Amino acid sequence: MLSSKDDQAFLEARDHSGHSVRRRAFQVAALILAIAAFWTLWAELYPSEERALRTLVHDQLDDWFPELMSPTGNGHGLFLRLPAAPDTAKTLAASSTHASERPRVILIHGLDEPGIIWDDLAPAAAEAGFEVWELRYPNDQGIDRSAAFLAQHWAMLPDDRPVILIGHSMGGLLAREFVTRWRHPVGEPAKIEGAPVGGVLMVGTPNQGSDWARLRIWLELREHFEDAQRRRFSLFAGLRDGLGEAKIDLRPGSAFLQALNARPWPASVPRAIIGARLVEPPKQLIASLDAAAAEVGSEMLGEQLHAWFDGLGDGLGDGAVSVESLQLEGVAEPIIVNGAHRTMLRRLFADDPTPPAIAPIIEQLEAWCDPCAD
Repeated sequence: MLSSKDDQAFLEARDHSGHSVRRRAFQVAALILAIAAFWTLWAELYPSEERALRTLVHDQLDDWFPELMSPTGNGHGLFLRLPAAPDTAKTLAASSTHASERPRVILIHGLDEPGIIWDDLAPAAAEAGFEVWELRYPNDQGIDRSAAFLAQHWAMLPDDRPVILIGHSMGGLLAREFVTRWRHPVGEPAKIEGAPVGGVLMVGTPNQGSDWARLRIWLELREHFEDAQRRRFSLFAGLRDGLGEAKIDLRPGSAFLQALNARPWPASVPRAIIGARLVEPPKQLIASLDAAAAEVGSEMLGEQLHAWFDGLGDGLGDGAVSVESLQLEGVAEPIIVNGAHRTMLRRLFADDPTPPAIAPIIEQLEAWCDPCAD
């Protein structure tokens, strides 16, 4: 049997071992945090270099593991989501064209956004007489790479009528990149043949960038959670989506956005922008602003107070994209609805009202429909 001295020595050795394990764990955690902090600081100071490094690693993985890195079979591609509903008195009253003559529609989701974002718009567009297609693509890669992915699949579309691209968030940038670089580049031959683009509708698109892209990790976790039932499990699932180049492209002032915004747009392709604001001034607030101006007898004060509140809403935008970032030179002022970045397009609950962006989107499709059929 062990003596009391032996027992005490054993307990001291065990305590010392426990302290050593905890100390080593703390040192490892501190090292990981230090590396993460250094990477974050370096990435903030040198975004172009960070993107080049991520692209280099992505290309190398493609070379080493071509089958595992291929998006084929991972839910990516260009798919027919819903056929156009048969002509009805309602659809024929909205437009003189039949469903068989109307442009096709391609829905393009944004950064780390599963296809459920279109669960409300797709049936609404089909009911209005439009054949609805959907692009699902590796969206964490560079936006230029995603546009090339669409170009690779463009031949799948029949070429008997134009196609209208509807992009949500980053999807609108992808649509612009595809049109100006692949299908309708200005001043040079098209790089691909097939159906012409009959319009680009940008919904909540950060044409001037969004700092929300810095939170890409949380967006990606949401995507994998909501998309778990649709994609096969693989350690390469996240890598196939890209290595985060897109979030660098989305940052305000990025090299990608500067090049895209400087590129000329083809006059034959119309554009429109729809966005949202989180803030809707309640009637009580409007009344209080008017009362404050009335008390001091200054109309100018009333105008300034209303301008202040409107500016607050514009700055917040839809929570991810400000109203200012929506705007694009040469395009009409954005149509603004009251809502958030996702809820302007998709219900949170089944009994929620129709998302506010659905109606103006259908109206814009109808407005572009007749000219395309002429």
